Amino acid sequence: MLINLVNMIFQFLDLMILIRIVLSFFPDLSRSNIAHFVYQITEPILLPFRTLLEKLIPPRHTGYYLDFSPVLALFFLDILRNIVIRLLVAILW
Repeated sequence: MLINLVNMIFQFLDLMILIRIVLSFFPDLSRSNIAHFVYQITEPILLPFRTLLEKLIPPRHTGYYLDFSPVLALFFLDILRNIVIRLLVAILW
């Protein structure tokens, strides 16, 4: 039961990041209440990855670059999910 809850939380975070990616293609939608909610949930997760990427790969002189922080965040969340579930399995069984 606890493992299912943890898995659902990680799935929710994955979904929020994927929705944010889609919202980035529609600037008009980024002003909606739903977008505001998604940004509040995902920004604390994406900001450390964005900061790391900006240090490793500075933006071009135009100031534009592809933001790979969602990809890194999804990868990191998957690893973290596996670690947490394995720990829970080890503790509970």
